[in-house]
This record gives sequence, structure tokens and C-alpha cells, in this order.
Amino acid sequence: MAEAYIVAATRTAGGRRGGRLAGWHPADLAAQVIDALVAKSGIDPAAVEDVILGCVSQVGEQASNVARNAVLASLLPESVPGTSVDRQCGSSQQALHFAAQAVMSGSMDAVIAGGVESMTRVPMFTPNALPAKAGLGTYMSPAMQRRYPGVEFSQFTGAEMIARRHGIEKEALDRYAFETHRRAIAATREGAFAGEILPVEVRLADGSGTGEMHTVDEGIRFDVTLEGIQGVKLIAEGGRCTAATASQICDGASGVLVVNERGLKTLGAKPLARIHHMSVMGHDPVVMLEAPIPATERALRKAGMTIGDIDLYEINEAFAPVPLAWLQRLGADRARLNVNGGAISLGHPLGASGTKLMTTLIHALHQRGKRYGLQTMCEGGGMANVTIVERL
Repeated sequence: MAEAYIVAATRTAGGRRGGRLAGWHPADLAAQVIDALVAKSGIDPAAVEDVILGCVSQVGEQASNVARNAVLASLLPESVPGTSVDRQCGSSQQALHFAAQAVMSGSMDAVIAGGVESMTRVPMFTPNALPAKAGLGTYMSPAMQRRYPGVEFSQFTGAEMIARRHGIEKEALDRYAFETHRRAIAATREGAFAGEILPVEVRLADGSGTGEMHTVDEGIRFDVTLEGIQGVKLIAEGGRCTAATASQICDGASGVLVVNERGLKTLGAKPLARIHHMSVMGHDPVVMLEAPIPATERALRKAGMTIGDIDLYEINEAFAPVPLAWLQRLGADRARLNVNGGAISLGHPLGASGTKLMTTLIHALHQRGKRYGLQTMCEGGGMANVTIVERL
């Protein structure tokens, strides 16, 4: 079977809700990433055989196949199709898997995988809230309710369950959040993100452009203090998690260009990384956010590797208990985890986060001269994708 290579990877800097990316229509923002991938790789736009984009809230401006709409807003010809993927927070990581599978099978040679989410313009939970308001029902079917009687699936509840199950106290969560901000601050000041961030114009919520370019993740709190984080009120009475130890609502887009050997020869390009392993796993939908642990364990077994073989890990910081429980269970090295910060400091643009993390992981591997990187993230419904890449 052919190999799958990543030849270009980029992302926008994250924008806060109502912030510097709020004026961008999500299809147009995704189109900026598509165009940048074409420019970075030098590929003939007509040679892109598909565009697969992750997006969680596929309603309103993100409805009607946002991937195809992004293609039509880009410089790609109309002949390039597009399809949208929803695997919750792992949507664009799954888009990468689909793209890799396509080129490995030989049915395609060059595919763009990515994701977009404007959490300003299409707020979280909108796909559920609007139908409920209109009396159109809920995603919870009678059969699901019989299987999980009285259960209200909630990531907030799941985060608290993980913290308790793994004995992670609020103090540890607060310190982790402080650490991820400090890492993001250091990475920004040292220019670690310069090669991966695509500058785009600042567009405010009213749609006006400022002429200024957005190049720094807006969620980073450069004046962060541990005392400030410790003072944030609990999400639930008697709980351990706060807004400061949860991922930030974020606007953003990201993407990668995936090719096989034929694609490499056509491009004449040097690949950034090779896909070494990819898998996905379902787990307890009630605890929901614990799936990265067994998914990583299984992925390492299937790849014939140990956690010690992995040089860097990107574990999405949906809530601080997720990476901390993962570290604890895997016996992993904390110094290799989210070395440039994570979603608590940089933001979590839902459907865009998968290829956002992959973009950061690949660039970090190159900057540090490391070989293997692993990415995983918890997903609504109790799932997790795992991707292992080798830097080339």
C-alpha cells in the first residue's frame, strides 16, 4: 500500500469569541487556508482531488456542506469537490485520516484535509438548540434513552468524572492551566508559531476590516498569574473544573495537504511528515472524554511502539483533567506534552482543532529535531482519534 505524506500544513491564529476573526464568514476563512496550502506546496490547483473539512456546528453559515462552499470561495477550480465531516472535536483529525486513506488506496493522489469553526457566528450547541426551540426534537432517540436511562450527556460532567476517577485535584488543574499559558507565551515570543500561522486580516464582528493582520493567538493571557487562575469560580458547585481550566471558545481554520508517492513526484516537493499510524476508537459516552487513554494504548500496540518511542504528544486540552489523566495512565513524559501550549491557552475551534494540532505538532518536531509525534483528542459521544506521524 502507498504511503501518505503531509507536504504543507497551516492554521490561522485563534480568535476569541467576538474578537479579531469574528467578521470572517467561516467558508471564506477556510478558503484562506486552502489557498495558502496551494501556495505553500506549489501544487496545480486542479490537481487537488478533494477537500475534506471538519466542522462541528453545521448550521447557518456552516451549513450546506461548508467544505464545498470553502472550495467555491477559494482559488481552486469548480472541478474540485468538497465534503464536510463531523466527528465532533476530532472532525478535522478524521478529515486527515480520510485524506490519508484516499491517497494510500491510490484512488487519489492529492487531498486537502482541514477544518473550520466560527464559534462567534455559529455558537456552540446551535445545531441542537435551534431545532429544540422549533419543536423539532432532539438527537436522543428512544432507543438511546432506553440504553442510557436518565443520562444527560455532558462534557462538563465528564471532565469532573475524570478528575475524580484519576484523583486529580483542583490545585493540579489550576497549575496545569498556568503551565499551558506559560508555554504558549514562550512559544509566541520565541517565534515558534511563525512558520505555521497564516496571517489573515483582522475582521471585527460588524464585518469591518482593520487592515491589520491577525498573527497571534488571541486567547493567550500574557499577564497570566497562578493566583488569577485559582480565583476563577467553579463550573459546578463542589466540582474541580473552572473556565480557566477548560478550552477557550475560539474562531479558526486549519489544514494540511496530503499526497502519496505519485503526488510527491508530481509536486517535486519534500514532505514534512509521513503518516505512521491512524486509528479511531469508541469508549464510554457518559464519561465521554476518557477515550484518548484506551485509544492511545491500542494505537501504540497496533503500531508496535511504546510511549517512550514518541518524542512529542499533542493531547487536546478540552479540559485540564483530560491530558493529566492521559499522562498518568500512559506513564508519559510531561515535558513532551503540548510543548507550545494547548487549547486552554490557544483556543479550541472545534472542527478545526484536529489539523490545528497536527500543524503545531509537525512544526514542533522540525524545530526540535525530533522524529515521532502522536496526536489524540477526546470527542463528543466518547470517541478518540489517534494519529502518529514521522518527521521527514
